[in-house]
Amino acid sequence: MKINSLEIFIVGNPTPKFGGRYFIFVKLITNDGIEGIGEIYASTFSPKVVAKMIEDIFDRHVQGWNPYNIELLWRIIYGRGYTLRPDLSLVGVLSGIEMACWDIIGKASNRPIYDLLGGRVREKLRTYTYLYPETDELDSSSTKDVYWDADIAAERAAEYVAQGFTAIKFDPAGPYTIFDGRQPHLEDFTRCEEFAVKIRGAVGDKADLLFGTHGQFTPSGAIRLAKLLETVNPLWLEEPTPPEMPEELARVAQATSIPIATGERLATKYEFARVLFLNAAAILQPALGRVGGILEAKKIASMAEAKYAQIAPHLYCGPIEGAANIQLAACTPNFIMLEGIQTWGGFHAEILKKPILWEDGYIVLSTEPGLGVELNEEVARAHPYYDDLLHLEMAEEEWLP
Repeated sequence: MKINSLEIFIVGNPTPKFGGRYFIFVKLITNDGIEGIGEIYASTFSPKVVAKMIEDIFDRHVQGWNPYNIELLWRIIYGRGYTLRPDLSLVGVLSGIEMACWDIIGKASNRPIYDLLGGRVREKLRTYTYLYPETDELDSSSTKDVYWDADIAAERAAEYVAQGFTAIKFDPAGPYTIFDGRQPHLEDFTRCEEFAVKIRGAVGDKADLLFGTHGQFTPSGAIRLAKLLETVNPLWLEEPTPPEMPEELARVAQATSIPIATGERLATKYEFARVLFLNAAAILQPALGRVGGILEAKKIASMAEAKYAQIAPHLYCGPIEGAANIQLAACTPNFIMLEGIQTWGGFHAEILKKPILWEDGYIVLSTEPGLGVELNEEVARAHPYYDDLLHLEMAEEEWLP
């Protein structure tokens, strides 16, 4: 079996754009007609530039390749240009291609990918969601929405729990900027404490609280915030410091009883190994469209298992990465929870031929081969992305109260 051709889909995510402004999908087709789909989470360049990266890597390394030879292909792409280090854009492209190869292998074997990586260890997967605004609350200048108003956030949290969620994530610490990490302002402390207390009051012991920060604080600032949050017993404090220095994240982990979670901006086993070696986090959050693909994430999960750390795959892009996360979680003993975009509905369901099945806070595992989902290419082509904005963008001014 050989990979013959490539197709790239750059899909605009319509309003309310939960999961980012666009999704980048790749389809690989073999000489015997088997198609594999993957998703690339490369947010540092415009998707048009990423498409050129994909084409270059495909032409040089992937066309004519046997999709079963994933380990060797991974090493070839990872080391191209004398890199051999976690380059986020390169590894993002590699992730989507690797994911598509696994989809082909699963379809050729008529087995889900989790069966090829040790077999499933659970029947369903616990999920969580961010607190998202209603579509009529999307004016970012308003202070009367779920991001800024603790009463609205608490009400929305109770609504999600009523739907079946047993964990809710929120981030009231203010905008993340190119100047992070920073010390929290007094207003940040007041707002964060108010959110945590009111959401805990709204959900009681029916849901875990997951406190996100997007790497916004210095270690000392994160420790100050963690001390304030300990009274509501969050399940985790997510990425409290920027990702470059896990040594500094370890200082936070040692100073708080709240488990530290991190990983959405890390790539490959090498960066996660540093986190584990330093005891900097108890919960790892690889994004499979960025971390190096499915097999790389499985290696990370195995390293974490030996350190009694747990895996909570990150998702802030499209449902193909979500499907890959599901395959990993299904065969990972130390899996704790899966991020989703609300109930995996809306455009995330529309762009698949058959939506991912979510029931009462859990993903019900598919037994379909490969990734278990198929891209609805008609919908993908009907939603091209023409803007110049990146998938996510940081504020370029220092955050002042």
